[in-house]
Amino acid sequence: MRQFRRAYAISRKDIESYYGKPPLVTWGLLFPAVLLLSLYVKDPTTYLAIAPGIIAMTLLFGSTSMAAIVVTFEKRAGTFQRLLLAPLSMRTIILGKAASASAYGLATALVLTLGLKFALGMTLVDPVIFLVGLILGASCFSLLGLTAAVIVREVFEAMTLMNFVRFPVLFISGVFMPLSQLPSWLQPLALLSPLTYVVDLLQIGVTGRSAIGGPVVSVLAGLLFLLASALLAELLFRRAAFQ
Repeated sequence: MRQFRRAYAISRKDIESYYGKPPLVTWGLLFPAVLLLSLYVKDPTTYLAIAPGIIAMTLLFGSTSMAAIVVTFEKRAGTFQRLLLAPLSMRTIILGKAASASAYGLATALVLTLGLKFALGMTLVDPVIFLVGLILGASCFSLLGLTAAVIVREVFEAMTLMNFVRFPVLFISGVFMPLSQLPSWLQPLALLSPLTYVVDLLQIGVTGRSAIGGPVVSVLAGLLFLLASALLAELLFRRAAFQ
């Protein structure tokens, strides 16, 4: 219980110091909102087909970017190394950092979801599955952001490294088109992306339809990616502590 309180203190400090800035909140919401609005204006009858993917994209970019920004800023200031040397378990530090980044990603995704619901009439067929998808996605993406940030020093280096991964997976994970419409040689690659399963869970929540095999498959796959991300983050954080 004491370690959870310490993780909460780390998370709260990050939120108060970095995430509450108006420019960051605006940045996290403006692009996906404008993209969805433009699609709605073009064809109001089909925007729901892409809405879950845009929400997942918001979650991906919000959680990974904020995790990377905090760690790289603290590495430049020297506070990150002191945190690693503090009498805290490595998992406590990772939990605190990941929780704050997840909270930012969840907040932006939920605001976008509420905007779609009340402004454009989007309905949730299965709110529980939708929320599970958001939580799994935010947790996994924030850990991936931490792993990218801990191996570089500058913010632009972390962003460049993550963009090498983020932009390609956007086009193979069902964000802009259904998996069934992908070329046959790309479909196996889509199953290696955690974003694929997050999009599927959100799609089930909004429309009730799954492109993979139902919510159980996507939840189990999401949990596997979450475990792998946590283990990788812990390995890299321990390595950083001895550099």
